[in-house]
Amino acid sequence: MSDRSPVGRRDALRNRKLLADTAREVFAEQGLDAPLDVIARRAGVGNATLYRHFPTRAALVDEVFRDALTETAAAGELARTAEDAWAGLTQYLRTVFAGLAADRGTNDLMTTNLEGVTSLHAIHAHNRETIDELIRRGQEQGTIRPDVTTDDLLFTVAALGRAVPALTTVAQDAWLRPLTLLLDGLRANPAAPPLPATALTSDQLGRVLRNLGPHRQR
Repeated sequence: MSDRSPVGRRDALRNRKLLADTAREVFAEQGLDAPLDVIARRAGVGNATLYRHFPTRAALVDEVFRDALTETAAAGELARTAEDAWAGLTQYLRTVFAGLAADRGTNDLMTTNLEGVTSLHAIHAHNRETIDELIRRGQEQGTIRPDVTTDDLLFTVAALGRAVPALTTVAQDAWLRPLTLLLDGLRANPAAPPLPATALTSDQLGRVLRNLGPHRQR
């Protein structure tokens, strides 16, 4: 029987916060694939306590990151106000990639598609809206190639983003060079041949992101 006394409730709240804070540290270091028993051990509680508060990995990830992505959302809102869509897009992507480089957990969250994480769905939707608007306006302004789609860019950003942790083992800002190459490929260029094959659909992109990982569920 659970302890419903004031002391019991305080202990439960303290353990929940301790687990969330510890998970934030571990996810930042190791990514969202980090073993949950490592989090419990570092927090100084048993696995049963962790699973009582967070029955699934998705529940823990949602608790940890629910309020942690406000800076990304704010960067997207700022980018949308830019009169020059190309300038807004480049600044937004640099801000996003700086966050991916600083935190393995945020990298996993932004570059994959985990089921059952409400905060993830919200930030992915906001990210899509930001990129969709900036691409559309950039194409209207003649600065972004006309045959690129939102899903093209979302996939390319996710694929490059997955490599950012490895790049930072060489230098913290090593991602700037490939990101600049990516952005140059987006620029409108009358001499560039049309993009080959067919662009991914949103459903196909979702499947690709799930397959990028992380894959551990418990």
